[in-house]
Amino acid sequence: MPSLQEAMQQDILINWTPHETRVAVVEGGALQEVHIERALERGLVGNVYLGRVARVLPGMQSAFIDIGLERAAFLHVADLLSTLNARHAEVDSPTNALVLPIEKQVFEGQTLLVQVIKDPIGTKGARLSTQISIAGRFLVYLPQDQHIGVSQKIPQETREALKKRLTDLAVAAFAPQPTGGFILRTNAEDASDQELSDDLVYLRKTWVRIHEQSTKLPPMSKLHQDLSLLQRVLRDMVSDITQSIRIDSKEQFNALRSFGEAFMPASVSRLQHYTGERPIFDLFGIEDDLGKALGRRVDLKSGGYLMIDQTEALTTVDVNTGGFVGAKNFEDTIFKTNLEAAGAIARQLRLRNLGGIVIADFIDMSSLEHQQAILQEFAKHLQRDRVKTMVSGFSSLGLVEMTRKRTRDSLAHLLCEPCEACQGKGFVKTARTLAYSILREILREARQFNPKEFRVLAPQGVIDMLLDEEREHVASLSEFIGKPISLQVDPALGQEQFDIILV
Repeated sequence: MPSLQEAMQQDILINWTPHETRVAVVEGGALQEVHIERALERGLVGNVYLGRVARVLPGMQSAFIDIGLERAAFLHVADLLSTLNARHAEVDSPTNALVLPIEKQVFEGQTLLVQVIKDPIGTKGARLSTQISIAGRFLVYLPQDQHIGVSQKIPQETREALKKRLTDLAVAAFAPQPTGGFILRTNAEDASDQELSDDLVYLRKTWVRIHEQSTKLPPMSKLHQDLSLLQRVLRDMVSDITQSIRIDSKEQFNALRSFGEAFMPASVSRLQHYTGERPIFDLFGIEDDLGKALGRRVDLKSGGYLMIDQTEALTTVDVNTGGFVGAKNFEDTIFKTNLEAAGAIARQLRLRNLGGIVIADFIDMSSLEHQQAILQEFAKHLQRDRVKTMVSGFSSLGLVEMTRKRTRDSLAHLLCEPCEACQGKGFVKTARTLAYSILREILREARQFNPKEFRVLAPQGVIDMLLDEEREHVASLSEFIGKPISLQVDPALGQEQFDIILV
């Protein structure tokens, strides 16, 4: 078992290929988080372009903007910066409010700094805004605004103090230039002054680079792309406990080092190029852990196990003692299993990226002292989660309810799709159930049609059932309808599929 110091040591492993980037966060020798980005699934939202107005449509109060993509992008008057400023004016002084029509704000051939706010879908081009926003780890920077907003999920009583902290830090980081506006994200509530300052420095450098390029590059140039997963490793994942960041691509190692030297110099010393012969994920057992993270059952070292079921509405985790009988009495067995499960559940939430409502069904404990100890252990492990969580105590039914903020698709949703046979139910009808459905369907069709023969196409197991255990029922039905029934295996059909051909 790793010591406390070892458990707090973190290594980040990066497996890169041209089509996919995978990042594994390992602490104390155990996989804690997995992040995956696929090149073909990466959108355009957040990208900043120097666009050129191709056409203005007064009737639709919109304009088509050429940003160098296959289709022109779409800009509505509601997303123009001048319109947004007019709305602010309306709030401050309604008599001075004036929202100009789009044809009085833009003209064909004009160059505009624009940002993608919605990816192109089908035949529709991307949607744009002239209000630029740059996302950081804790902040969103609005360089054309002076407003400071706070996430609604941050408690009201702490908002003003948080805004005051940010204002003081921004003045120092952006001096002597104007600070612009900011939105404090939910996770900024627990950020230190140093973390906020690091974010401010990154955002300022990013905006300076965008502004400089907008004065040098021709129209239809891309000025900024939202950070890739590789870059977000340095911005979002590196902490004081990070020992190393190992990447198996020399090209990407050099690119990441250049990015780090420009924006996150404190993280560069941790970068390492992995040159081993074995794939980096195989060497550290990550592939095996990924396979296990897609299963329902999670075995505990004590012999107990978890059963994890994910639905649209919530995730349930059931704790079981299994074969654990090591304690002196049953109450101690239950307590020790629950204690180990508390840490395992917290890890599985991070590893599988399970968000929304989570219900943990620990094994029933009669001792209130034991219940409190389990909650404390659970809370301790959840503190390591970079995603915001909230836990309630044991309910009257002995369940622990909690929420975990949804930040991206869960691992299962990212890597898997519903089974064609069961359509995501997790189970399929038995061969006998399908056999009886077939017999009912033959009887139904016999009342409407008058073929020479009914030919049944079904999977092997269903045909075997009809030929063996249900052969008397098939014969009785054939005699009743006065038509022969032939049976044929079709391997292309799924477990719950069949076809009846009228010959």
